[in-house]
Amino acid sequence: MSERIVILGYGPVGKATAEALVAAGRPVCVAQRQRPADLVAGADFAPCDALDAAAVRRVLAGATQVVLAIGLPYFGKVWRSSWPVIMANVLAGCGAARARLVFVDNLYMYGPQTTPLREDMPLTDFGVKPAVRAAITRQWQEASRTGEVRVAALRAPDFFGPRVGLSHIGDVGFGALAKGKAATLIMAPDIPHAFAYVPDFARAVVALLDAGDDAFGQAWHVPCAPARTPREILQMGFGAEAGPVKISAIPGWLLPILGLFVPALAEFREMRFLLARRYEVDGAKFAARFGAYFTPLDVAARETAKSFRASP
Repeated sequence: MSERIVILGYGPVGKATAEALVAAGRPVCVAQRQRPADLVAGADFAPCDALDAAAVRRVLAGATQVVLAIGLPYFGKVWRSSWPVIMANVLAGCGAARARLVFVDNLYMYGPQTTPLREDMPLTDFGVKPAVRAAITRQWQEASRTGEVRVAALRAPDFFGPRVGLSHIGDVGFGALAKGKAATLIMAPDIPHAFAYVPDFARAVVALLDAGDDAFGQAWHVPCAPARTPREILQMGFGAEAGPVKISAIPGWLLPILGLFVPALAEFREMRFLLARRYEVDGAKFAARFGAYFTPLDVAARETAKSFRASP
């Protein structure tokens, strides 16, 4: 069977993965509800609503591998109602096509932790969004255990990168500073926090797509540079010659109040455990198998700042 890779979702990681695969001359089909205006030249497109089981099965027919890179609006009730359905539909579609699945995942399913996150940590029932991620993890784990689908989950912390606006240090960080304004963060600016650089995330996706079946049936953490503070990362981007970066941090107690006017902000209240304490990720497992590659933070930060300066 000839290779056919379907990428469900065209957010930052889906797009970067599509660009990497197309650049390598590999056949890629991007599938989501609407055709993206910036679809990479050389990629095909197929309309698909991931909540529609028949549509998912149809678009995955003939696929050899699938990348699930969908991002949902950041509301717990949306995640709770939609993610289990999406996961069930994608697992069924992959099973019918006998396609392998790489799930672009986050780290919420571990819940509050005080040590670097490892793949063998137990799943949590904490909160809404973390509990949802744990529940859909159990879905793919069961499908993998029974042999229904070969699944590999690729997990990463908060990410950033060139032109990535929806990030804790994206539009509100690099974007604001590029416009000469102060960054406005909902995370503590002076506590070390691991970030994944989107191009590195995409490289890790491709590494799993190219791996043997023995890499599936398990989770992997994307390699990240050592944790630094958001202030340090933003300063790296704009350089010492620009002077100290200006940052305004929103205190956690204010989020519920601001959420009355900006509902999305209220959604971060249960996720303060990610943002108000040291946050590190152990990527040793991936490094041992695929190599400990990651872009140095100073290089990643400069490239990100450069992109926001070019298109503020």
